[in-house]
Amino acid sequence: MKDELTIALDVPTKLAVTVADCTSASGALARAHLSGPAASRYLAQALAGAALLGAECSAEDETVTFRLDCPGPLEGFLAEATVAGTLRGYTKKKILDDFDGLGAPKDPAVLGESGTFEVIRSVPGSILASGAVAVAFGSRNAVAAGLDAYFAQSLQRRVRTAVVSAAGDDGVPTFARGLLVECPPDGDEGAFARVAEAFGSGAAAKVLSTAGISVRSLLKKLGLPQAELRETRPLSFACRCSADRASAMLAALPPEERSALPPVVDITCHMCGRTYSVKT
Repeated sequence: MKDELTIALDVPTKLAVTVADCTSASGALARAHLSGPAASRYLAQALAGAALLGAECSAEDETVTFRLDCPGPLEGFLAEATVAGTLRGYTKKKILDDFDGLGAPKDPAVLGESGTFEVIRSVPGSILASGAVAVAFGSRNAVAAGLDAYFAQSLQRRVRTAVVSAAGDDGVPTFARGLLVECPPDGDEGAFARVAEAFGSGAAAKVLSTAGISVRSLLKKLGLPQAELRETRPLSFACRCSADRASAMLAALPPEERSALPPVVDITCHMCGRTYSVKT
């Protein structure tokens, strides 16, 4: 799969499927942040989760923010997806010496025993909707558990999600993907139960992690081979920061604060890691 969001519908069962692959975007962002392997793994999952949520965006200039606050060493993350399919974000900690180079760590060790996920949909100057859920972390993928809880508690919608990622020793993600299946009120309960079993057993995540997997093959593995591909949107890493915005931020400071600054100030965007050297 390439970086894109795919939306499919299985007409007989009315099950809706959303698939997101943001591997290249995750790699570009991890390089910009100079993240270590453990942080990059969670950054990739955060972007995949935001991409899935981005399928809900419809208003012009709409953005969805996916945030985790947790007590573990990572401390949390924030990722954004726009209606145009652009992605950006960061983890609060970028280097985790106790975990880097030791393979895929367990979520409770990195995130803590529980955390709070928040989802905010907004347009410039206005919040359209928001919701927050507290989730205890256990054997299941924490980000997927957070998405399921958000849909169930904040939106009263039945979904099952899988989010998978991996990162090399250089900290660059080798894949970052998300999968969401939703059963509407009039959907086929039996079909959804069978799909949910694949998520609960880890089979869905295993298939999603397969190298070279296609959306059509994924649908077949889920038992939905006849699902119709309704929409495909490109996904990419992009940030709204710029040198002009950095200059404007300095210009907004009170004169007495600006006068105390050196002639040139380096300003780093926490969302993408880019640094601008701005004259004061």
